[in-house]
Amino acid sequence: MGALVTLDLPDDSPMVDLPWIITFGPLSDADEWEPVVCGPYERPHALALAEAVVAEEQLMAVVEPLLPAVSADEIRTEIAAAQAAAESEPDGLDEVDLYGDYEETVDEEQDRLTEAERHAQPLTAPSEADLRAGFHRIAAMLTGRDT
Repeated sequence: MGALVTLDLPDDSPMVDLPWIITFGPLSDADEWEPVVCGPYERPHALALAEAVVAEEQLMAVVEPLLPAVSADEIRTEIAAAQAAAESEPDGLDEVDLYGDYEETVDEEQDRLTEAERHAQPLTAPSEADLRAGFHRIAAMLTGRDT
């Protein structure tokens, strides 16, 4: 079983409705290969696909929103906002390991799981038809056309 990383968002977050991508990569430093980026998908589809893949493979899947910027100035604004947020972080935060010891974290999480959760099946991956319908909705959203 691999690992899935994503943002924990409230249901009313405007980011939920953005297109989402999945980046699959090696779970450990021992494996070296170029990550595979897939998408864009609607968020529920991206999460289900990523979960279905990492449930059977020793991979890391990062599910994140894709910002559909339409100009270089818009991209610069996003970069400036990210830089400002990083600068406002408390001093010394960049010196600590934000993720801690991965193995220790996995062990602690496994200890907290109930028996039912340990044997839970991953989400069912969406069908090709569901994904294509999602692509259509994303295209309509990005181009400003009604679905």
